[in-house]
Amino acid sequence: MKKADFDLVIIGGGPAGLTAGLYAARARLNVILLEKAMPGGQVITSDWIENYPGFPQGLSGADLVQNITQQTKRFDLNIESNEVISIDCSENVKKVRLADRTITTYTIIIATGASPRKLGIPGEDRFYGKGVSFCATCDGPFYKDLVVAAIGGGNTALQESLFLTKFASKVYIIHRRDELRATKILQERAFANNRIEIVWDSVVTSINGGLTNVENITIKNVKTKATKELVVDGCFVWVGIHPNTEFLDGCVSLDESGFVIANLKMETSLPGVFVAGDVRNTPLRQIATAVGDAAIAAFSAEHYIENIK
Repeated sequence: MKKADFDLVIIGGGPAGLTAGLYAARARLNVILLEKAMPGGQVITSDWIENYPGFPQGLSGADLVQNITQQTKRFDLNIESNEVISIDCSENVKKVRLADRTITTYTIIIATGASPRKLGIPGEDRFYGKGVSFCATCDGPFYKDLVVAAIGGGNTALQESLFLTKFASKVYIIHRRDELRATKILQERAFANNRIEIVWDSVVTSINGGLTNVENITIKNVKTKATKELVVDGCFVWVGIHPNTEFLDGCVSLDESGFVIANLKMETSLPGVFVAGDVRNTPLRQIATAVGDAAIAAFSAEHYIENIK
């Protein structure tokens, strides 16, 4: 077998990627972590995290990422800002094509996470960044004393809506069902907040406005089929996620939603390629599960490398 540039290439720098990097660096593997943006992934936009063990008072997503990143530096983890364009896994030594060069590796851990899913309705793309947002932490302060709509009924939708009430005078939560999917404690907080009003059994069919800003949204009641316009200054969308797997191009098996299929050892359908975090077909996508996935993936990668060498 020809020599590779690296023992392990980790693609993605969220909690899963950083944890895998921590374990691999401690194991003294020749490892590089590639992240096209800044380390942290989606969690860096989280205002407050209170269900990650070890922090009784909770902490911000940015602080958690900073802590993990500092921890990886103790073991000299090589983190590079670069985008993976594609991977070639046709041979035992895999090729990873980057924006500026191609590198080779014995193993890969896919930890690219997932991105917010769009509604696919008129006005969504037109007003993106001009009243349409997927991040309350990023854009919430722009809506001080204004009225906004939040679309969704899961944990993210409620948690982010509660954050928005620090700025907005009114937050309409638009939900297609007659009950929320979020955990009970978040529901209790939302119901108790006088700045939140829930619009049940409804979907948004278009986002409307002038040349530069959102002015209202059109909503439709799924039971009565009645439509109406709701005057808002902004619209936040939290209706699920889609996996960041475009660069894989059929290298590993995916489920019907595009998430990477893996076994309990985080092994994908291709030997030497592992997966961790939100990009995996898992029943729960949380920081705690991403970190657990990553520890297993790094351990499995280490054993794979030992066997082939």
